[in-house]
Amino acid sequence: MTWNTIMGFISSFAILIPIIIILVLRLGTYRSFAALLIYFSSIFIYNLLTEGYIHANENVIYYWGVTNNLLDVPLMLIFLTYFSPSKKFTQRMKILLLGFIIFESIVLFITGFNVNGLTIILGPGLIIITGLCLQFFIKHAARAVEHRKATGKALIAGSLLFLYGCFSILYIIFYIAKTDQVADTFLIYFIATTLSSILLSVGLVFEWNRIKKIKELKITRKELSDIYKDTKTAAPSRTAMLDFDKEAWN
Repeated sequence: MTWNTIMGFISSFAILIPIIIILVLRLGTYRSFAALLIYFSSIFIYNLLTEGYIHANENVIYYWGVTNNLLDVPLMLIFLTYFSPSKKFTQRMKILLLGFIIFESIVLFITGFNVNGLTIILGPGLIIITGLCLQFFIKHAARAVEHRKATGKALIAGSLLFLYGCFSILYIIFYIAKTDQVADTFLIYFIATTLSSILLSVGLVFEWNRIKKIKELKITRKELSDIYKDTKTAAPSRTAMLDFDKEAWN
């Protein structure tokens, strides 16, 4: 048994953890977590295909890999809108998403559905996602340290920053330098996805706890509103004790 086989198995198991967490905690019903679920499910299936746990011919594995990489940036852009600090920023991200899909379509029309087109597409995509992850990680890591808020978002953004940093290195080695050491690149890939998935899973649990608290606060606020709506007591629509949740989704 080789290191690649061992890490391939460990990586597949690690990738399965955030998938289970999203499903069990029903995070897929919140904003853009459905895109993250599809993203990791696709990677999980690709791992099973490449490691032989799912038997398929080479063409199926090849085209699944190409499709997986083509969906990478669009799915991640959809998920990263969860970190958007404003509606204006979200709108810009949606425009960026549409522009990237058009860019992919043009490249594939010219080059065909193959690795050559993928090489052209992945470069700008990795720069975009890595840049956004870095921006969101810095913002939420600072909030986590200074105000003990957004720990989940900081962990999630950090895990994705690490993952796409490793993907960028693999892109240079595999697609640009075109190394023959395929086994070594897969080993790096397995290690990167394993560590990132574990960190992401921790972040998802933190984020779920935060979402649960926000939901409880909203229920409490509604109950207080129902209590005071028929009284003459002067009570603002937002009570002071609940005002701190206005930045809860930032």
